[in-house]
Amino acid sequence: MEQNVLIAFGLTIFAGLATGIGSLLALMSRHTNKQFLSAALGFSAGVMIYVSFAEIFNKAKISLTAILGQAGGSWVTTLAFFAGLLLILLIDRIIPSQENPHEPHLIEEMSAHKPEKKLMRMGLMTALAIAIHNFPEGLATFSAALLDPKIGLSIAFAVAIHNIPEGIAVAVPIHAATGSRKKAFWYSFISGVSEPIGAIVGYTIMRSFFSPLTFGILFASVAGIMVFISLDELLPTAREYDTGHTAIYGAISGMAVMAVSLLLFL
Repeated sequence: MEQNVLIAFGLTIFAGLATGIGSLLALMSRHTNKQFLSAALGFSAGVMIYVSFAEIFNKAKISLTAILGQAGGSWVTTLAFFAGLLLILLIDRIIPSQENPHEPHLIEEMSAHKPEKKLMRMGLMTALAIAIHNFPEGLATFSAALLDPKIGLSIAFAVAIHNIPEGIAVAVPIHAATGSRKKAFWYSFISGVSEPIGAIVGYTIMRSFFSPLTFGILFASVAGIMVFISLDELLPTAREYDTGHTAIYGAISGMAVMAVSLLLFL
C-alpha cells in the first residue's frame, strides 16, 4: 500500500506539472502546431472517457454491490458518478469566464510585447483558475493510481496532455505583458502545483476513512470528474484548435490504445 501511495503521488506530480511543458512549448516555438494539439487533446479525451466507463465505473460498482447488494450498490455507484460531475461543474462555475483557462491561445500572440496591466491580470487569473480546477483532478489521478498503478499511469498521461494547453494559456498573456520568458514559465509551472496538493489534502482527509465503501464512492466520483473534463474541456478545445476531424480521430485513437492496454493486463 505504501509503495502504491508513492507511485500515485509521483504520477500526480507528473500530471500537474505538465503545465510547464505547455509554457516551454510556447516559449521555445514560433508557431502553434494546432493539428498536434487538437489530436493530443482528442487522444486524452478518448483515454479518459474509455477508462472511466470501461474500468473505473465498473470497479466502483463491483466494490459497492459486494457491500450494499445489487440494487443498492448500483444506485450508490450511479449517484456517486453524478456527484463527481456536479463537483467539477460547481468548480467550473466559480472560475471567471473571462479568464477561461481552456480558451485556446496561440503562440503567435506572444509576439506582441505590450506591458499592459490587463494582460498581466488575465495571465494571473488564468493561473489561479487552473490551480482551482486542478485540485480535484489531482485527487482523481491519485485515487486511480492508488487502487491500480496501471490505470493511474493512463490517467496521469491523459491529464498531463490536458494540462499542456493550460500552460500555454498562462504563458502567452504573461509573456505578452512583461516580455519575460522566465516569469511566463514560472507562473505557468506553479499553476500545476495544486494537482499534487489536491492529492495530498484528499489522501490526508480520507485515509482514516478508507474502506471498500468509501473506495467505491470515490472511484465512481472520479469517473464522473473524468467524463466531465473530457466532454466540457478537452473535446471542445480540441475542436477549436482544428476544424477538421483531427479531434475525433484522436479521441478514437485514445480509446483504442486504452482498450488494448487494459486487455494486455488481463
